[in-house]
Amino acid sequence: MNDIFSRRVGVRVHGGVRGDAPKRAPHETPRGGATVRRAAVAVLCAWSCVSWGASAAPAAAGASAAHATSGAVRGAPAHAASVASGISTTSAASGASAAGPASAPVSASVGAGAWGAAAASSASAALAASEPPALTLPVHPVLTPEQAAEQTREALDMRKRFARVVDRRLRVPLAVQRAYGARLQDALDEKGLGALAGEFVILVDRSANVQALFIYFRALPDDPWLMIGASPVATGRPGEFDHFLTPLGVFEHSPQNMDFRAEGTMNQNNIRGYGRRDMRIYDLGWVDGERGWGKGGYSQMRFQMHATDPDRLEPLLGIRHSKGCVRIPATLNAFIDHYGIIDAEYQALVDEGKSLWVLHSDREITPWAGRFIVVIDSERKTRPAWSPVPGGKARAKVPAGADTAD
Repeated sequence: MNDIFSRRVGVRVHGGVRGDAPKRAPHETPRGGATVRRAAVAVLCAWSCVSWGASAAPAAAGASAAHATSGAVRGAPAHAASVASGISTTSAASGASAAGPASAPVSASVGAGAWGAAAASSASAALAASEPPALTLPVHPVLTPEQAAEQTREALDMRKRFARVVDRRLRVPLAVQRAYGARLQDALDEKGLGALAGEFVILVDRSANVQALFIYFRALPDDPWLMIGASPVATGRPGEFDHFLTPLGVFEHSPQNMDFRAEGTMNQNNIRGYGRRDMRIYDLGWVDGERGWGKGGYSQMRFQMHATDPDRLEPLLGIRHSKGCVRIPATLNAFIDHYGIIDAEYQALVDEGKSLWVLHSDREITPWAGRFIVVIDSERKTRPAWSPVPGGKARAKVPAGADTAD
């Protein structure tokens, strides 16, 4: 799908490098005035692309165009990434948006003078606007020790609901839970979020020998992080074209990159890339992804967390098998969705009186809704017993090309 997407928006991906220009044969080398004319045309094209991307207004989140999935090479600035462009593919059908044309560096060495400089300035402004906003520490009411203890007891009651709703669970030893809580703290400290408390946080370990997601909570900044539950996942598998390593860092789940829902239709490999109908796709926007093919390096990719084909790919959760996204069990998807585990910013819009089609009317939003997904790599050398590898029967159900679903 991503190769089709790249071609449709005019971006070539070849040999592991985004936007490579085709090599010119000796007889095609421009001479004299042709050089200036061709350079002027290049500036005009770049200026047109930037103007189109910058002026695009966000479309309705329920558009029926297929969304640019994880591993898709970035086409437009992040603020224009939710524009529905009418792109239609069969690899992951869902109501969502797609990216616009690619921005390109502009050379000011042509004789167009101020016109060329203005085009370069527009391109620079668009690229600057595409940078993700800085993460800020959420503000929560100050709690007394008694209030914090009560809040902790109530939040930990979510463990019972997790056990009741989520059918793919990992039994993580207490010592390991604490160790991952410390890793979570380290990752938050690096982003200036070390005092985060009073809300749920999702932690993902992309290590090839772990492949797990954890939900954590604490009431006060000085409290230890407490695990609510854990499940197997599948993150990016390197070694094949258009496959990224799942990016590391702290990612904010925000309506600026509006979520959408799966249509549940089959792709050309008889795979439901986003899972069954109505599964929610948690869209984290355009991020720098490490290419897992060719000479490596980094490109912009669309980062998402979502369910996967319930029959053929969900049994493979626990090994790296995606194109860069985080695949999760369907029941975990429903749990996070129903209780609004990372919906703090979505709920803020609801509280202001806004209606968001992506949120179900029967949801039970938790008072401790969070907004952050943290991805780490423990680089574990061996497979722990609490995170088993999928068996041979699960692998046997996977058709050829199934890992291109996202």
